Amino acid sequence: MRNQGSLTERFVGRTNRVIGALRRSRRFGPMVSRHITIVTYTGRRSGRSFSTPVGYRRDGDTVMIGVSIPDKKNWWRNFTGEGGPLSLELDGTARTGHAVAHRDEKGQVSVTVRLE
Repeated sequence: MRNQGSLTERFVGRTNRVIGALRRSRRFGPMVSRHITIVTYTGRRSGRSFSTPVGYRRDGDTVMIGVSIPDKKNWWRNFTGEGGPLSLELDGTARTGHAVAHRDEKGQVSVTVRLE
C-alpha cells in the first residue's frame, strides 16, 4: 500500500516534467515561457538545490510570483524573513536575484524577486 505523500510527490514530479517539456518545446516554449519560469534555489535546512516551475509576472528588474495553495507548498518558505538568493530562467537566460516571501492578511503568499 502506498502512502499519500508518495502519490502526491509522483504527481507533482510528473506535472513539473510536463511543464518543463512544454517550456523547451519549439512549438509551445515561447508562449509558455512568457508566464512560467523555473526557479532554482538552495533549501535552508537541507542545503540541497531544488528547481520548480512557477507562474510569474515581470516588471523590469522585479519578478512577482504568486503562490497558489501556499499551505500545501514548501518552496516559498525558504524566502521568508530576510529572504534569500535564487535563480530563474528569463528569456532563455539564467538570472540571479534576491527573493522575499510575504503572506498577506488573507493568507495569500507572493514572492518578490529583485533581479541582480
